[in-house]
Amino acid sequence: MSNHTTTYLMPKLQHIVTVSSQEYRDAMSHFAGAVHIVTTNGIKGRRGVTISACCSLSDDPPTLLVCLMRHNPKNQLFMENGNFCVNSLAGKHRPLADVFSRRCNSTETECFDIAQWGTLQTGAPSLSDALASFDCRLICWHEHATHYVLIGEVVAINCNQEKEALMYLNRGYHTLPL
Repeated sequence: MSNHTTTYLMPKLQHIVTVSSQEYRDAMSHFAGAVHIVTTNGIKGRRGVTISACCSLSDDPPTLLVCLMRHNPKNQLFMENGNFCVNSLAGKHRPLADVFSRRCNSTETECFDIAQWGTLQTGAPSLSDALASFDCRLICWHEHATHYVLIGEVVAINCNQEKEALMYLNRGYHTLPL
């Protein structure tokens, strides 16, 4: 096991034509993804955001990759606090996903007040009845286009027995029986 990170930047090929942002978004709407609320808490404050851009990066050491939009300056709290918890949502959590996506214009306090939260190791909020919660210490991050890309080492996990997972597909929420 190596705790080594190397970044390679490839030269841009002038003769390659890229697709438009709209074309890409339309195609990605057919890409099903699990829905999560990623949270942080620390000296810089508490924050939670609904995301689907999250994946396993490695199992040795256990590592997650999370993408957050850069346009909201409050998302910098994740880097400033140095921790995050990925809370995978069950089907029953659809209203919670809406609130943390800010579709309801809720404040940070209002978002957290509508569910039961605890903590595992880092202090980042862990949803008590999430399908799974992955508590991470931030090990590195960088900016790419419209997003922050965070890489976190998983330091604690909590799992629950649920009957459905919440998924995002065709620009809407769906449930997947487990």
